[in-house]
Amino acid sequence: MASSMRISRLLSRSFLSASTTPLFSRGGSGALGAGLSKFSTAAAIEEPIKPPVKVEHTQLLIDGKFVDAATGKTFPTLDPRTGDVISHVAEGDHEDVDRAVAAARKAFDHGPWPKMTAYERQRILLRAADLFEKHNDELAALETWDNGKPYEQSAQIEIPMLVRLFRYYAGWADKIHGLTVPADGPYHVQTLHEPIGVAGQIIPWNFPLVMFAWKVGPALACGNTIVLKTAEQTPLSALYASKLLHEAGLPPGVLNVISGFGPTAGAAIASHMDIDKLAFTGSTETGKVVLELAARSNLKPVTLELGGKSPFIVCEDADVDEAVELAHFALFFNQGQCCCAGSRTFVHERVYDEFIEKAKARALKRAVGDPFKGGIEQGPQVTYPYV
Repeated sequence: MASSMRISRLLSRSFLSASTTPLFSRGGSGALGAGLSKFSTAAAIEEPIKPPVKVEHTQLLIDGKFVDAATGKTFPTLDPRTGDVISHVAEGDHEDVDRAVAAARKAFDHGPWPKMTAYERQRILLRAADLFEKHNDELAALETWDNGKPYEQSAQIEIPMLVRLFRYYAGWADKIHGLTVPADGPYHVQTLHEPIGVAGQIIPWNFPLVMFAWKVGPALACGNTIVLKTAEQTPLSALYASKLLHEAGLPPGVLNVISGFGPTAGAAIASHMDIDKLAFTGSTETGKVVLELAARSNLKPVTLELGGKSPFIVCEDADVDEAVELAHFALFFNQGQCCCAGSRTFVHERVYDEFIEKAKARALKRAVGDPFKGGIEQGPQVTYPYV
């Protein structure tokens, strides 16, 4: 609870300020402004704020190069504020997954990454973290533009978390040790931890760069190579972050990024015979499909992080004002698009009426609007919530 209170206060300082000063200059057309009015609580219709970043990378990343999809197809990634197209992104399919897996396999079997000393891998990951920190504002702007979450959340919480996570995993690179095991008789028994090989990874749309860090960071620290599929709703920030990783010295083929859709690119990764390990974050229903595809192929081990309903419990001796604020944060943080959102609230009957009254008042005060404006708590939904 103490940790939750600290997080809530930190976010409150960032998001709940009374300031409505725009962070960036306004831009866009009247049509865009009309789209914005659908979610804005402002009395007057305002045009969307122009994001201060240029989209540079929209192709697939395979073997260290940005390339078009084999079919030449693209798909639009949309501004959730308006539904307008931000850019057209290469649409990867099974042929592209095959190319990416072949590059990852070559990089693992014959490339320098698994053979590097752990210290050398650590240095590259630390350089990447420094570049993420240097490009904090660009990464945050891409994240907000593609996802709809408040820019202050992206810039002050999530990109610093991306940096911290990569530094954390970099620190593990030279601290993964085997064991010597006592044995009966004149024998020497030891365990040896080695990279598993090619890791397939599928990340969701709600926290694109944090999920990128959680998947990519530990796999790279251990010496694996990767084929990563981004969510079709939010492909842009991972491509930019991957470009920075290569600037930091990541060898070609170690990290390959496929933008595309679940039934095509995602299914190809889950069922690929030359992928050694699979990690998926998303809905429970899709997780079942991913697990089945992995089992029907080469029975690759699978790690699943799926959606759920997390209870928030308010006891009779609770500070009701504090409980209301924490419950509000637990449910509405990130537009409510969290795997562990506090979407069920249990309140003791003795404080129930007071809690309901204050919770309603807090919800009515929630600042909804353009996520690039200062003081906004909630931008547009990028897609439907987890179930």
